[in-house]
Amino acid sequence: MFIPIVAFFIIFKYVPIGGVIIAFKKYNLMDGILHSPWVGFDNFRLLFSTPTTVQIIRNTLMLSLMSIIIGFPFPIILAILLNEVRLMWFKRLVQTLVYLPHFFSWIIVSGIIVTIFSQQNGIVSGWWESITGHTYPFLYREGSWLAIFVGSGVWKEAGFSAIIYLAALTNIDPTLYEAASIDGASKWKQIRHVTLPGLQVTIVLMLILAMGRVMEVGFDQIYMLQNSTVLGVSEVISTYIYKVGLMGSQFSLTAAIGLFESLVALILVLITNTIARRFGNGLW
Repeated sequence: MFIPIVAFFIIFKYVPIGGVIIAFKKYNLMDGILHSPWVGFDNFRLLFSTPTTVQIIRNTLMLSLMSIIIGFPFPIILAILLNEVRLMWFKRLVQTLVYLPHFFSWIIVSGIIVTIFSQQNGIVSGWWESITGHTYPFLYREGSWLAIFVGSGVWKEAGFSAIIYLAALTNIDPTLYEAASIDGASKWKQIRHVTLPGLQVTIVLMLILAMGRVMEVGFDQIYMLQNSTVLGVSEVISTYIYKVGLMGSQFSLTAAIGLFESLVALILVLITNTIARRFGNGLW
């Protein structure tokens, strides 16, 4: 049963690592990966000599950190709230509703977002116009676009991410809650002194994994919500690689920025794990 998983990682994760060498070459299809001429670090020098690259890296870090800072606590809060529900039918109903968005593609989600926030026919824009007398371009202003980007990501993934924390909650000894209740602890104090310490290891593990993805902003989400008006904050590494690397055929240049992205992610994981180990909760 484990063979398909091993095969997936070998074929799609480890074998392509060999193609990283095109970041140090002037790659062309005729010569191929092995026979294209070496250029050393020229691609990296070209990459970091353009102002566009700095802006793209800044946008990637900004959007990722915003998603982590704002979105990371939501699955934890949701799992704790669901754990406190005693009506099982209501709990199952809420779980189904909050899990469901995870299975929607970003094409569907972006369609929902446009339906809600479109300046011409959007539900929110219509409500805004009834109050202020004019419409507001939610999808064409950088501030509101950022809020919609982060909010849509939280809405889509928070419910499914809560499954891990709900599983961790089942491992907490119920007698700890009983003892806390006998000692007169309120529900909030039980959550603070029993639930959260019980989730501490899982929270640290998920945070380390999240830091490893800090340079990765989902291509589907960005590309479907992106428009020319907000490119100043929405152009990230993944969309840059698609436009310049695939559509512009500059494979070596985009391989260089992809390698840089991976190195930054590795450094962030190592730093986060080192800090976590000082508190006894490192991943390794």
